[in-house]
Amino acid sequence: MSQQAYELKAEARERVGKGSARDVRRNGKVPAVIYGGKQPPIAIALSYKDVYMKIHGGGFLTTVATIDVNGEKIQVLPKDFQLDPIKDFPMHVDFLRVDRDSVVTVEVPVHFVNEEKSPGLKRGGVLNIVRHEVEFICPANAIPEFITVDLTGTDLGDSIHISAVKLPEGVKPTITDRDFTIATIAAPAGLRSEGAEDAETAEGGE
Repeated sequence: MSQQAYELKAEARERVGKGSARDVRRNGKVPAVIYGGKQPPIAIALSYKDVYMKIHGGGFLTTVATIDVNGEKIQVLPKDFQLDPIKDFPMHVDFLRVDRDSVVTVEVPVHFVNEEKSPGLKRGGVLNIVRHEVEFICPANAIPEFITVDLTGTDLGDSIHISAVKLPEGVKPTITDRDFTIATIAAPAGLRSEGAEDAETAEGGE
């Protein structure tokens, strides 16, 4: 279920700082930094097209990549990136060095299945998603592309907690002190307002 690893070619950058980053972008490349792994950070420049396609192709922050820096191959996990707020261009990427024993913290998207098998949704209920992504601690070489929530049998008023989700081996939520909610099946607006009217009547309202 993990995404396919991929390789990017990069050039080492001699200079760092805003001026250097501007020069890199002017040459059609994206400035980036590889850090972690008890080694000094390496400033690199990547192909703009490669980075743009990977970021907008989905799964960027949950897929381990190999970066070839002038012939040296480094395994990394993208940890963060900045996009131009207006044009959506990649401006900078941070990569974390990883190896097969690395354990990383990642945000994993939540997918919902079997909506048609939920009595609550069939009766007009609304799937209220509390968490579109969940933060997990997991092995760098076994990051799930997404986690799946099965809505079979869920009814109006039900809450789906993390304990109801089957997680891959070695994948643990970073929140451990409570069984947090991922989604709820909310009653449709009509039912909610009727319920409120009933309550008012019971309290002696007109």
